[in-house]
Amino acid sequence: MEILISPVVSEKATGLSEKRNQYAFKVALKANKIEIKKAVEAFFGVTVVNVNTMVVMGKRKTRYSKKGFVGSKKSNYKKAIVTLKEGDVIDFFNVN
Repeated sequence: MEILISPVVSEKATGLSEKRNQYAFKVALKANKIEIKKAVEAFFGVTVVNVNTMVVMGKRKTRYSKKGFVGSKKSNYKKAIVTLKEGDVIDFFNVN
């Protein structure tokens, strides 16, 4: 099972990384905090101090087409906020 799916790069996530040394990742729904910690430490070579997780509920979308209003729902996903040891940094754009 692939634990880390993608980093979350948004205004809020970038602010966390600059101010508090915290990084956000989209992770597998069945992954727990210990697995997430081990995956981040192995992939990026950093020391993880704390992991917070949350399940983000998918949004409902509607659009108008020839058949009338068509509704759909985006799928749920789990987000993990990872706090790193002081001095460790993750650079998403220069990963080997």
